[in-house]
Amino acid sequence: MAGTFLSDAPKLQMPVECTLGQDCYIQNYVDRDPGPGARDAGCGRLTYDRHKGTDFALLTEAQMQAGVQVIAAAPGRVIATRDGEPDGAYASGQTAAGKECGNGITIDLGNGWQTQYCHLREGSISVIRGDQVAAGAPLGLVGQSGKAEFPHLHLSLRHDDAVVDPFDPDMQDACATDATQTLWSDPVKYSPSGWLAAGFTATLPRFETVLAGAPLPPPSDTAPALILWGYGFGLRTGDTIGFEITGPNGISIDTTSEGDASKARFFRYVGKKAPPGGWPRGRYDGQITLSRDGAVIARRTLTARID
Repeated sequence: MAGTFLSDAPKLQMPVECTLGQDCYIQNYVDRDPGPGARDAGCGRLTYDRHKGTDFALLTEAQMQAGVQVIAAAPGRVIATRDGEPDGAYASGQTAAGKECGNGITIDLGNGWQTQYCHLREGSISVIRGDQVAAGAPLGLVGQSGKAEFPHLHLSLRHDDAVVDPFDPDMQDACATDATQTLWSDPVKYSPSGWLAAGFTATLPRFETVLAGAPLPPPSDTAPALILWGYGFGLRTGDTIGFEITGPNGISIDTTSEGDASKARFFRYVGKKAPPGGWPRGRYDGQITLSRDGAVIARRTLTARID
């Protein structure tokens, strides 16, 4: 089956103008579990039941507002579009029944292959039905329309109306973390978990502020506290989260905590109140780690200065 099935399969390029692991990441993969459970191509859990595509997510709402380009993953003919759906409506409690894709585009690639792009930003779609588009052609902007809880592009690939996972298109690899045959023209790394952002701040941070992309107050010698925070994805029950801070005059914080539930996105922070006389001037180093089964799988290091 694989030889015939893949002989005319398209090669896909990244459908979003961003860099994975820096200003975007994959939040959900295709669900490979045929039953009521959920499993991604790497035998991980970064998906949910009956999820039919790959979600390329932005880190913050500010990125979405600034505009991040969606481009054609493969050449073809536009056969359907929809625009005019508001961003953030579903996350605000409104229904998306019948319009789960939100603002979207479907492109016929020929030979039974189609790509579908969902959740684009309202008013951003730049193609119309009948357009021929080349790979890399601009289609619109990443948004949060339809049934979307966060800003992202949902890319679906289908062959004769059947969902195809570009990370393991012949559906043969049991755990395709290093699958030899994907449909990506350039390697797209399977990442089940990781850190997305981290920083020092002077007050207790709120996850909503970080997700919005709003600035946090920087450390200073008069700040009431020194806080190290981390924002990540793919937390599993039993994972260990580690925080370390070192600074002048022997300042040191070293803590670990265990994930008590699996979470698609998560936020943690540690810190301490200012010592008498305020924070000493100099360099402060921070490190956050995510460990699974006794091994560190993700790490971020950063520095801050108080002058």
